[in-house]
Amino acid sequence: MSDTTPRNRPEPDRSDPGGKQGPRGDAGSRGRTTIADGVVEKIAGMAARDVEGVHAMGTGFARTFGAVRDRVPGGGKSVTRGVKAEVGEKQAALDLDLVVEYGVSIVDVANAVRRNVVAAVERMTGLEVVEVNIAIGDVKLPDEEDDDEDDQQQRVQ
Repeated sequence: MSDTTPRNRPEPDRSDPGGKQGPRGDAGSRGRTTIADGVVEKIAGMAARDVEGVHAMGTGFARTFGAVRDRVPGGGKSVTRGVKAEVGEKQAALDLDLVVEYGVSIVDVANAVRRNVVAAVERMTGLEVVEVNIAIGDVKLPDEEDDDEDDQQQRVQ
């Protein structure tokens, strides 16, 4: 009798007779991972705040609204204030609103923030960061009090 098994079919895997190991192949190709915009916003917000010269994040209105929300029990501080992310399957784009300290080089701070944010987001998510747009909305002067500090002093008096 001759062998009638076609030669172009793979031989069955006899090393797993019960079929308990499942299909062979890269484990990363066995499903999909999605990352929410808010996750990328948190990562970017934390990375931006780590840069020396960044005083706060958000526009004037967002900071005022956030200061009120921070005082509400359970409101907590928002690390996403001043960060907007658009996340696709493989790429992300970010917009950041910053307040910088007086006396620092805005260009140097913006470049450092951009580098830190890109590195953190790409390392933690695997997404390619295609752009990080930075808007400097204010400069914190040395003699200015923070909105939060001023409100705290008025409440304590």
